[in-house]
Amino acid sequence: MNGLTHTELDSLLFLHQGKVRDIYEIDAERMLIVTTDRLSAFDVIMNEPIPEKGAVLTAMANFWFNKFESIIPNHLTHDDPLSFVSKKDSALIKNRSIVVKKLKPIPIEVIIRGYIAGSGWNEYQKKQTICGIELPAGLRQAEKLPNPIFTPSSKADVGSHDENITIEQCKNLIGQNLTNKISELSLNIYKQAYKFAYKKGIIIADTKLEFGLDGEGKLHVIDEILTPDSSRFWLKDTYQLGKSPLSYDKQFIRDWLSNSDWDKDSPPPTLPKDIIEKTSEKYQEVLSKLTGISIKPHD
Repeated sequence: MNGLTHTELDSLLFLHQGKVRDIYEIDAERMLIVTTDRLSAFDVIMNEPIPEKGAVLTAMANFWFNKFESIIPNHLTHDDPLSFVSKKDSALIKNRSIVVKKLKPIPIEVIIRGYIAGSGWNEYQKKQTICGIELPAGLRQAEKLPNPIFTPSSKADVGSHDENITIEQCKNLIGQNLTNKISELSLNIYKQAYKFAYKKGIIIADTKLEFGLDGEGKLHVIDEILTPDSSRFWLKDTYQLGKSPLSYDKQFIRDWLSNSDWDKDSPPPTLPKDIIEKTSEKYQEVLSKLTGISIKPHD
C-alpha cells in the first residue's frame, strides 16, 4: 500500500512539520502546505500512512473554504502550488498542496459539538458537563445536544496532547472580544455545514476549526475545515442513539486503537492492512457523498 509520509522538496525552504502537514516558505507573504497521508490519533502519529488521505483532505477543505468564503476569509491565495516547485516536486505534491497567506495563528483550537461523543461524552458521564458547560441530565451517547456548543482546546505541539479548556480560560488566553467573535463565526459555519451535509445523508456530529489573524487584525479560518480528520461524520441512515455510530472519519482507527492494548503514549501499534484500507475507503466515500469529488489512485 502506497502513501506519502514525508516530503523533502528541493524547490523551497522547509519550515515546519505538523502532525499531517509539511510547510515550506515561498516568500515573505506566502507558504506552501503539503498534506501528507500521515494519520494522527490521540495526538500520536501512526507509523503507517492512509493512501490518498492527503488528496482527500485537500479537496474537502478547499470545497468548504470556498463555500464559506462569504462568511469569513480563509488562508488560501488561489495560486497554483505547482508553479513554485520543480517538475520532480510537482509529481510528489500534485492534488495535495495549497498556497496560503502567512498569518498569525490564534493559539487555540475550536471544537463545535452538535452531538455528545468522544472526550465530550467521557466528561459528561463524570461531571454532566463538556468543557465546563453544564448540560441537561440523562443525555445518552451520540445524542443531539439541545443546541450546538462552542468548546475550545489548547493547541499542543507534535507529540503532546491537546487539552479541553473552559470558555473563561479561552478568554484569558486570547481576550473576550476575539473569543466571542470566533464562537459566533464557528457556530454559524457548523450550523450551515450541518444542514448541507444532512441533505447529503451525513450527520456532522462535531468539527474542529482553527483561526489566524493578518497584519491588520482580520480574522481568517486556517489549516483545514470540515474534513474527516477534523470532524465526526456519521451516516444518517444507520445513526442510532446510545451507541457509537458508523463513522466516515478517523474514529474508525480510534476505535481499533482503543480496543488494542496500546496505552496511547508509547509508540503506536502496527495498523492492520484491512484497517488501513477501510479508513482510506471511508475518507474517499465521505468526500464523494458531500462534494461529488472522486479521488483517483495516485492522482
